Order: sequence, then C-alpha cells, then structure tokens
Amino acid sequence: MISRHKTLLVALAAIVATACGGSQPAPAGGPAAGLKIGLIAKSSTNPVFLSARTGAEAAAKELTQKYNVPVEIAWLTPPTEDGQVQAQRIAQAVNEGANAILISCSDAGKVNGAINDAVARGVAVMTFDSDAPESKRFAFYGVDDVKTGQAVMQELAKQMDGKGSIAILAGNQNAPNLRKRVEGVKQEAANHPAIKIIDTFYHIETPQDAAAEVVRAQNAYPQIQGWAMIGGWPLFTSDALKWPAGKIKVVSCDALPAELGYLRDGHVQALYAQDCYGWGYKSVGVIIDKVLNNKTPDNVVMVDPLERVTKDNVDQYAKNWEKWLGK
Repeated sequence: MISRHKTLLVALAAIVATACGGSQPAPAGGPAAGLKIGLIAKSSTNPVFLSARTGAEAAAKELTQKYNVPVEIAWLTPPTEDGQVQAQRIAQAVNEGANAILISCSDAGKVNGAINDAVARGVAVMTFDSDAPESKRFAFYGVDDVKTGQAVMQELAKQMDGKGSIAILAGNQNAPNLRKRVEGVKQEAANHPAIKIIDTFYHIETPQDAAAEVVRAQNAYPQIQGWAMIGGWPLFTSDALKWPAGKIKVVSCDALPAELGYLRDGHVQALYAQDCYGWGYKSVGVIIDKVLNNKTPDNVVMVDPLERVTKDNVDQYAKNWEKWLGK
C-alpha cells in the first residue's frame, strides 16, 4: 500500500505541474508505472462487457494524454459468470498493484468482502451495471433496473395489444440487477390482466446458451406469443429467433450492433439501449477523478436513462457505434 500511495502522490504532483505550467512530462522515477484500473465484468464472452472494455480503454487513452500519467486497463473478467472467481480477481488486482477496480457484480454477496478488503488496502472500487450497494464501493453507474424491467414489459404489452402469453428471458438468477429487472417486468405485467406470464427462463449468459434456452422454451410452451428479454443475450448471435418475423413479439434490453439486424428484419419490435460503452468510458473518468483528484461524484448512484430503439430510428442509432468503435 505504501508504494501505491507513493505513486499517487507523484501522479498528483504531475497534475499540479500541468495545471501550473501547461503539459509537462512525468517526473523521472515517478508514475512511470502509471495508474492501473482492474476491470472485472461478469463474463468475457458477453458482448455488452466487451463494449464496456472498449469504452474503458478509449477513456484510458484520452486521460493518459490529458493528465500525462499512463492509465492502464487490466482486463480481469472471468470467462463465465462466477461471483467467487470475481472475488478472487479483486484480490488479484490488489496484489498486482491496481489503484482502482471497476466491477459488474455477478453475485453481490460473494464479492462484498473482497471489495471491502480492497478498499481497506487503499484501492478505490466502483461498480457498474450490477451493484453491490452494501459494500464500500464509492460509486455505481448503470440503469434503474426495476424501471428497466417495467419499460420492457410496458413496450411488449403495447406491441401485443395488451393481451396474450409471454415469457421472461432472465440470464443469471443470482445477478442482483437481473432479479430487479424481472421484478419490474412482473410489476408492469400486473397492470395488464389479459397478459399471462408463462415462466421466467434463466440461462448461462452466452449468446449460444441464451439462444438455446429460447428455442427450448418456445418448443416446450408453443403458446408463448411474446418475449420480455431483460438482456439481449440471444440477439448477439445470428438466426437466434426461429420463427417468421413478427409472429412472436420481442422486446429486449441492449442495442449492440449484432442486435440491430433483428429490428431491421422485424423479428424484434423494440430495444432499450443501455450505455454499455459508457459503462467503461464514463466510469473510468469517474475513477480517475476519485484516484487522482480525490473527487467523489455528487450522486453515489449514477442512473443512466435508457434509449428506445425501433425500426424507425435504428439506422440513426447505429451511427453511435460507428463513432464509439471508430468504424
């Protein structure tokens, strides 16, 4: 912890020098190692988290130039969802000299202790997407999950004229953010007495597992007429929806590039976009302010609004990805 604090003090000196006399090189022997942020998402195969990684690395590049202090993003995400492995990765980040950690929690109960240990050792911890509110993390950035579930269900009810049988696709049953989204779907469904929820279907959060679960559920319950997808997992792969466009209504979270084709061909009626890129890009900016400037955001929980994407505005929305991904 002493060496980490020494590094930060020298980094602060570099910032002061920059503020007083323009851009200055970092002092010799100072923050040559730079600032290291451990990024621990839920799974390394989920495209929403790959998008967050892209955003984090873009922010690190920009802030390296702004502060003249090298900022490194250390990708420490497990291959599949596992709260216990995430706890181990938090400890790994601390032991490898990370100055801060940014994490989306697969299971808050399994990472709370590791987060608190990291903070006790002088490492700032911020959560995104899926929070650990009972831990000592200093901030959270993401959507209001209950309202997200409500928005998805409200849209689906509209697309189904307020009646019919639906299913909920829900990802990891242990993820606190997804449990809240399911709660939001069910709360809103209660406002539509002619809509029946067949069941809630959980699965490993890979595109292949999600797509297979949709096919399995649809075959088991052919009466399903609509899907409330609180994550876009199956839509990250092609040809996941095995029915004619428009026959079964689908409303989903997320609006990654792979999902937009489903809007264009009519298999999906609406997407509710989370700021997946901003999970990394904006959060890294908040972390740098905390670590270098000792600045904590005014709102500990920073809620980002959803953006509704439909066939009418999909091409306009797609331009965001061209900008975000430099294409």
